[in-house]
Amino acid sequence: MKAMIIYPHPPESDGLSIQGHLLYRGLLELGHEAIPCNPDGGLQKDFFLKNFNIDVAFGIGYWANAPALIHDPLKNGVTPVPWFNADGWVANYQKDLSDLKLVFTTSDWVKQTYKRDGVDVKNMVPLPIGIETDLFKPMLFDDEKVRLLRKMLGIQDHEKLIVTAGGDVTSKGAQEMFKALAKVDKQFKNWKYVCKNWPSECADEWRVHETKLIQELGIEDKVIFLEGCFSKEFMPYLLNAADIYAAPSRLEGFGMIQVEAMSCGRPVISINAMGPGENIVHGKTGFLAKVGEHVLLNEEWIYPWMGFAEQKTIKFDEPKIFGYRADIDELAEYTLKLLIDDNLRIEMGKRAREHAVKNFNYLDISRRAAEITIQRLGLKG
Repeated sequence: MKAMIIYPHPPESDGLSIQGHLLYRGLLELGHEAIPCNPDGGLQKDFFLKNFNIDVAFGIGYWANAPALIHDPLKNGVTPVPWFNADGWVANYQKDLSDLKLVFTTSDWVKQTYKRDGVDVKNMVPLPIGIETDLFKPMLFDDEKVRLLRKMLGIQDHEKLIVTAGGDVTSKGAQEMFKALAKVDKQFKNWKYVCKNWPSECADEWRVHETKLIQELGIEDKVIFLEGCFSKEFMPYLLNAADIYAAPSRLEGFGMIQVEAMSCGRPVISINAMGPGENIVHGKTGFLAKVGEHVLLNEEWIYPWMGFAEQKTIKFDEPKIFGYRADIDELAEYTLKLLIDDNLRIEMGKRAREHAVKNFNYLDISRRAAEITIQRLGLKG
């Protein structure tokens, strides 16, 4: 099979770039021919699509990327196979998506979102994102580098560290964790919470609300905000410096860093919905708090970049679930359990590592993607 993989390339540390690059690497390691290409490759993309006898173009993104991931391959006679995340709702390109021979989604929840919004999902196949389980692996707390990082973060030996990381941490559920930790603090004092975001205007705007909330809760001395463009080579150290990884995300089609945390042998606290509800085994590899609140969308803006003729608002016949909030009491209960019970935390971490290696190694995911594609499209291996 000769494949083009369309994703943010050259690769950086964002989720779409990592998702695409590990598929590219995996296909090469499995003996397939593969060509990486940026969605905005222009002449380069057309050159490869027209002249290299490509069988399939895997595209990493979501529905609004249809022009680059679907239309461009089709106009060059190449079969597109998108691997889609979710964006809360699907505004356009329903027919384009329904007509495709194969579409991968990062979770069944993503598939159901597309179905809800009018896409025929008969050819949609859930496929989890692969991770580098050899890079994201457990380190001991007495590992010198882990100890040094904890010291740099200001974590004392007797303190337990909880970590949340994302483009912004509010979308990963940090505000819900703040409220839960304020409850935990009444019974267990020796904790610190690191919230790491990627530098962005969105993260800066949320930081104002986050700072105000922790001050109101009286836990500002327990929360450490980090900002930076951390590489995937550094992230295993941060995850291993943690005792617990927490991310009861508000909108999450998969939850890559949650799976990376499990691969590092850390139990994960998340929400029993969306991708995390499919990837974390409640009571074994972590805890899944029930949904405490649904965020409903009654109307929304549409834009020309979505494939519409003009910018305007549209109203829905029925409200759409656009986001989730985890139950605060359950987040507090599960966090306290893991903080006070060292044996439970360690045992869950071991099972989390086993679960990640068994189910999310990028080479295994690439093999599944190749096998399904070859079978569905009738290609030669």
